[in-house]
Amino acid sequence: MRDGSAASAASAASAAAAAFPVRSTERREDLPTGRRMKIGFFGTPDFAAASLARLFEDGYETVFAVTQPDKPAGRGNRLTPPPVKLLAQMKTEVYQPQSLRGPETVRLIRGKAPDVIVVVAYGKLLPPEILGIPPLGCVNIHASLLPKYRGAAPIQRAILAGETATGVTSMYMAEELDAGDVILRRETGIGETETSGGLFARLAVLGAETLSETLRRIADGTAPRVPQDGSEATYAPPIAKSEAAIDASGTVRRVLCHIRGMNPKPAATLDAAGETYKVFSAEASDLSVAAPFADSRGLHIPCADGAVLIREVQPPNGRLMSAADRFRGRAL
Repeated sequence: MRDGSAASAASAASAAAAAFPVRSTERREDLPTGRRMKIGFFGTPDFAAASLARLFEDGYETVFAVTQPDKPAGRGNRLTPPPVKLLAQMKTEVYQPQSLRGPETVRLIRGKAPDVIVVVAYGKLLPPEILGIPPLGCVNIHASLLPKYRGAAPIQRAILAGETATGVTSMYMAEELDAGDVILRRETGIGETETSGGLFARLAVLGAETLSETLRRIADGTAPRVPQDGSEATYAPPIAKSEAAIDASGTVRRVLCHIRGMNPKPAATLDAAGETYKVFSAEASDLSVAAPFADSRGLHIPCADGAVLIREVQPPNGRLMSAADRFRGRAL
C-alpha cells in the first residue's frame, strides 16, 4: 500500500472509531452468569457497525467479523472498505468472502466455534451450513417491527408508506428471509419531518441496545421465542432509482413522505425548467396553486389536496441550493 493510501485508510479507521466509540477493551465482569459466549458477527454498513461497537463495549469475545468486500465509491471511484471492516479490524479478525457457500468459508466459521452468530444488515442470506453452526443459534437485528417490512429497505419503506411508528426486532434466524422466531421488539415513533437518514441513525442505536439485551437474555436462558404470523407479513424490497420521481397527483402528505423516505438516497426527483432535480427539503404550502410557482420561499407544486413547498434542490451535476434561488424568475 502506498503512503497516501495507508494514511487514507488510517484516517477512515479513526473516523469509524470516533463514530462508534468502544469504551473498554477488557471483558466486563458484570456479564450474565450464564455461559460466556463467543460471538461471530456478520454486518456491513453503519447500522451494523453500531451493533458491533456495542458487542465490544459489552465485553463479549467477538471471534470474527464477516463483511461485504470493499467496493468502489465516491467521485474517484476508489475502493472503499465498509464501516464494519473499519471498526472490526482494530479488534478482531475480518473476512470478506465473495460467497458464503464455499466449503472454505464454512470450515473457517466452524473452526472459530462461535456460541452465537449475530447478523445485522449483512446484505446476503446465510446458508443452512452456517445457520447450523452456533449451538445457541443465529440472531438477527432487523429495522422494523416484524412481520411488517421484511426485506432490504424497511426504514425507507416505512416512511414512504406514511407510518407513524416503527422499531427494531431481534429474532432467531431461519432459512426464509426475516421469518425467524421473534425474541424482542422495540418500538419508536417516526417524526413528522424525519428522513430515512435520520431514522436510520436512531434505529442503529436502538438496534445496538436491543442486541445487548437479547444476548443477555440468551445467556441467562430467559430469551423468548415467538413465531411470526406470516399472514401479517409485508415486504420492503430495495429502493430502485426508478421510484425516485415525485408523483404530484398524490396528496400533500404522500408527496412529503416520498421526499422524506428517499432522503438521502437515492433522493426524490422533480422535473422542472427542463431539468431533473433532486429534492431534499419540503413542507406543506399555504398557497393554492394550479401550476408550479416560485417565490422567495421556494417552489410551490400543486398536489391532489393542496400544494407542497420545495425548499432545497440539487441540480444535475450541481450542489444543494435554495429552490427559491434556482427557480424564481425562471419559466416553469
